[in-house]
Amino acid sequence: MSGGIFDMALKQLDDVAKKLNLDPNLHAVLRQPERELTVAIPVEMDDGHIEVFTGHRVQYSSVRGPCKGGVRYHQDVTLDEVKALAAWMTWKCAVVNIPYGGAKGGVRCDPFKMSKEEVRRLTRRYTVMIMPIIGGRRDIPAPDVNTGGETMGWMMDTVSMFEGRTVLEIVTGKPIELGGSLGRREATGRGVMVTTLELLKKKGCNLPETKVAVQGYGNVGSVAATLLYERGCKIMGVSDVTGGFYNPRGLNIRKINEYVKTSKNRLLEGYKEDGAESISNEDLLLLDVHVLVPAALENQITDKNASQIKAKFIAEGANGPTTPEADRILESKGVTVIPDVLANAGGVVCSYFEWVQDIQAYFWDVDQINESLDKIMVKSFDEVWAVSMERKVDMRTAAYMNGVTRVANAIKQRGIFP
Repeated sequence: MSGGIFDMALKQLDDVAKKLNLDPNLHAVLRQPERELTVAIPVEMDDGHIEVFTGHRVQYSSVRGPCKGGVRYHQDVTLDEVKALAAWMTWKCAVVNIPYGGAKGGVRCDPFKMSKEEVRRLTRRYTVMIMPIIGGRRDIPAPDVNTGGETMGWMMDTVSMFEGRTVLEIVTGKPIELGGSLGRREATGRGVMVTTLELLKKKGCNLPETKVAVQGYGNVGSVAATLLYERGCKIMGVSDVTGGFYNPRGLNIRKINEYVKTSKNRLLEGYKEDGAESISNEDLLLLDVHVLVPAALENQITDKNASQIKAKFIAEGANGPTTPEADRILESKGVTVIPDVLANAGGVVCSYFEWVQDIQAYFWDVDQINESLDKIMVKSFDEVWAVSMERKVDMRTAAYMNGVTRVANAIKQRGIFP
């Protein structure tokens, strides 16, 4: 991913450090990842030739607890991108106040061009290559772009084979049968829904009149769209990598969900609905709606399109979908952005629940999980909103102020070793 996405993450940190009058020594520590590991992953492909993939695992900070962060498989993965995502995970865990630091992993590959067996071999070899630095009390991977429960099952099994015992707590986002948590798959989208509803409440909006557009109909976008739809909001447009659909009367989300269950790679391509017209990902961002949920990849809202955005509220389902330049434009237009480090933190909160359940070997029911998740998301939203109002800053700055303060305080209280 070119364009210096880690520079963007550092710029956000630097701006917040200035607003907080952060001790320059603490700021210097916060600008550097603790550990970066780049590995070569040789994989025997189905035709017998060996392909060598490049993988990364970055641990940004472990000062508040074990590092936590997903693993993505994508052809654009770079160390720069993984560092930025690890930094955002650090602030995210601190914003929702769970006892984790931040990490991220990635392998540069196109899993859609690989067989399941090739992906499985890649996963197991990658796991072994990063094993020296991961662990249930050290660094706990999770799913991300193009990885899921099955991938996590393979990772858990690989570590378990080396340790000679079943190590459930090594990863989160696992299948239920392998120590996964109920509610985990829906948790990120649920967090987007909870924070969106809290904002709509603060702004006095009526749900049946609220129009929503969702870019990225994967795990996060589809769940957020479904839960908002169930609460009465009108979902006007949805899209994924194959393009999207817009219906001026509102889309039938139940019908779309039925379609993607059986479609190729669970994509929207080929979907038909009366009154629905095809729309590009770029156009979806510019729809005349109240709430826009960018839940695809980073850098979707930039200085090129921010001035044309008509939504009043943005809930960031993806990590880093809005550039700092776009943020300034949106703020000048009076758009309220619920930042990624808050809006999509439901996933890591539920991962924390899964980890706790694995360690205790005691599992909760889904009502307890959703209730606990909603409580943490609402409390975190209220804390960010309060700082935003008090300091007269946008919600991203307020969230960063909360997150960075918590990490900086932990460094201060622990002291610098030796």
